[in-house]
Amino acid sequence: MGQKTAFPKDGQIVNLLLDTHILLCWLADDARLPAQARHQIAEEAQTVFVSVVSLWEVAVKAGKGKLRADLKAIHAQVESGGFTYLRIEPTHVLTLSRLPGHHADPFDRMLIAQAMFERLSLLTCDTALQPYGEMVILA
Repeated sequence: MGQKTAFPKDGQIVNLLLDTHILLCWLADDARLPAQARHQIAEEAQTVFVSVVSLWEVAVKAGKGKLRADLKAIHAQVESGGFTYLRIEPTHVLTLSRLPGHHADPFDRMLIAQAMFERLSLLTCDTALQPYGEMVILA
């Protein structure tokens, strides 16, 4: 990956990276997922990426009892749902090391780093990620 173009503007093709909360809401067909987010995932995005960071986050939170989730089922849904996995690359870690400290969550910080490096738009409900700029799309 590693496209070198600017982030898309209104009306341009968008490649989305889903944050973990958005992913779980989408997979569960959760009514709390805003209609605009559903539209962006289903209609507007050229490619929808799911980071392995999200699987890692679900595994950690499930292991701590903070979340009930079937990781194998989530993986199967991602693979069969038309999503593209985004793996963690050394360039993502290098980008992470240069991020400003707007947000402390390590999972969200890696998603931000991946979105920055890959020139993806991160679809999230987390307003704390807004300071990272134009790549953050609030659902």
